[in-house]
Parts: sequence; C-alpha cells; structure tokens
Amino acid sequence: MSMTAHLARCHNIDDLRVLARCRLPRPVFDFLDGAAESERTARQNTVAFDDTVLVPRFLIDVSSVKTATRVLGQDIEWPLVCSPTGGSRIFHPDGELAVARAAGRARIFYGLSTTATVSLEDIAAVAPGPKLFQLYIFKDRDMTRELIDRCKQAGYSAMCLTVDVPVVGKRERDLRSGFGVPTKWSAPLVASFARRPLWSLAYLRNGALTMPNVAHRAGADSLPAQTRYIGQQLDPSVSWRDVREMIERWGGPFAIKGVLSADDARRVADVGASAVIVSNHGGRQLDGAMTPIDALPAIAAAVGQHIEVLLDGGVRRGVHVLKALARGAKACSIGRPYLYGLSAAGEPGVAKALRILHTELIRAMQLAGCTDVRDIAPDIIAGN
Repeated sequence: MSMTAHLARCHNIDDLRVLARCRLPRPVFDFLDGAAESERTARQNTVAFDDTVLVPRFLIDVSSVKTATRVLGQDIEWPLVCSPTGGSRIFHPDGELAVARAAGRARIFYGLSTTATVSLEDIAAVAPGPKLFQLYIFKDRDMTRELIDRCKQAGYSAMCLTVDVPVVGKRERDLRSGFGVPTKWSAPLVASFARRPLWSLAYLRNGALTMPNVAHRAGADSLPAQTRYIGQQLDPSVSWRDVREMIERWGGPFAIKGVLSADDARRVADVGASAVIVSNHGGRQLDGAMTPIDALPAIAAAVGQHIEVLLDGGVRRGVHVLKALARGAKACSIGRPYLYGLSAAGEPGVAKALRILHTELIRAMQLAGCTDVRDIAPDIIAGN
C-alpha cells in the first residue's frame, strides 16, 4: 500500500502515531513518544482534557464558523502553533523544513528550536508564515544574545524562551535503549535500526545530523558532541533579571514557555513578556507536574487581561483546542502530533496532522454552538 493510501486511512492523531511507530526504529520512536520517569504526567496531559465537560448550545447558525485569530502580533488561520521540537531530521530527512512548509501553508505559527537540525536562516528562507524561535538562556550568555540577533536579521516574528529545563529530565526509555542525549551505541541499538531499513537508508543517504544553530559555538561537527555541549550550557542559576535583558534585546513579541503557576505567570507579565505558554514540556521534565489544562484557568484569571495565554501539552483532538480556548487560552501549541505525521510520511504527514486537528476544531465548534474562536466563553464548560 502506498504512503498516500496509508495517510488516507488516518482519521485521527493516534492513527498517525501508529504509522510513525511502524516506520521508525523502536529507540527512535521511544525518543519521540517517551517522557520522564513513569511517564504519568505525559499521559495525564491528554487524559485531563476529559475532565473538562462541554455544555453545547443549539439552534445557532453554525453553517460557517470563524477560526482566524491573532497571536504574538500575527494573524493566523486558526489558533495553533507548531511548538519547537529539537532534532526533527532524526524522524524524517526533511525534518524542520517539512514542518515549517506545512505550517506556512496552513497559515499558522511555526516554532523552531535552538537544537534544530536545520539552521534558523534556512527555515526563514522556505517558511512563508509567521515564525517564532525558541531559545534558552545559556551559561554562555553571548550565544543566547547571538541567536536573538540572528533571528532579528532573518525576520522572525516572535521569540520564545523555555524556562523549565534547568537540567534535563530522566527519560528512562532513552536510558534503556541508549538512543538519547548523547547516543550510546550498542549491538541491540544497531539491530533495531537494521529492522527499519527504509528509515536507516534515508538516514545514511542524508549524511550526519548536526545542530547548525549552535555548531560553531560547540566547536564540534558531530551531533553527540553538540548535544553534550548543550547539556553543559544549561544554566540552573538563571533568574528573572536575565529574562528581562533578553526581552529588551529582542524588542518584539516574546513568550515564556514552561509556566504552571499563577505566581510565575504574574512574574512573566511583570518582566515585560507578551505571552505565557502554560506547559510541562510534554511531561518530559518533572514527572508528577500539574497538567497544562488544569493549570490554565488560574493562570488565565491572573494574567489573561494583560498578556496572551497559550496552552502547550496533551492536545490530540480539535475538541481539546476548543476546551483550552473556553478555559482561557488564546491558542494551543502541539509537538508530538505533527512529529507523528512527519515520521509517518514527511511533509504530507505533517499537513495531514494539521488538517485533522483543524477540521475537528471546526466540527467541535459547530456541535457546541460556537461561531468564532475569539468569542468562545467559559460558559460552555460544565460547572463553570
């Protein structure tokens, strides 16, 4: 069966996940799909949406609903951001380029990671839509400043600072397989690659992977050496003073990602950021952390009148986006869903993932009696 036929049979994000699992070597799939320690938080991120129950309204004209909105100073077709994810060429040779192109055609935000396997300048050259760049405040502050300046020159629309990685979480699937940061080669790991020859051939044909945004700073050409360098550069001493400096240097829309408490959200607003992204890093950092959809109402109540509030984590259905908007989010951000599509079929797979979520959102709005994403109110939530 052709890949086009396989995609045609995918009706939800989990179907794309199954295709990704079939195509990728097991350790690579686990690197994508796994999370920290028991992985309970990663599972709860999605399960928690079930506790938000909708009360639909009827006899409303929903023959045409509006999904367009404005986020981080940019008009987008619907309230979704492709969250920054590192190392996307591990999953498919086209990697970040495929995702950026698909996001551009869907007219939504694309986020590029500092640890991307494509340079920020190359992404800017192919992605017509709005782009944000995700960075960390490294021990080498000059590297962080340099990345901000490069993004200005390349025409990025917004900046996103991730604050929930003072150290890397304990991701046990990667520890068991040896495929992680850094990779520990072994006979079982090589054998797992041999069982997925199409992936392995594509990987070999496209040459060694690197992190071109930081390679020159790392002083090394290999991906393992560059990932070790990034790990060494993570700075647990970062403070709000450091954040303010980066916001001022950027001088444009600036989001802070990784916040779960209302007090921290207030600090985000006080320090001068444009948006807060409610996130627990997809459950890949602190296992046992609060889920974004549960943290969202208090944060929206605390700062939603002053800065934009976005939700990141657990979104697998269009109705999840609807529920997040009803609980105070301006938009949602996804990572694994589009990576499943990328892993399954490259750019067409990413486009399929985005199309599934968009059509599900439209249908959910129609069934709930909502005509415009900008007017979705908390009163469609039971017990609100």
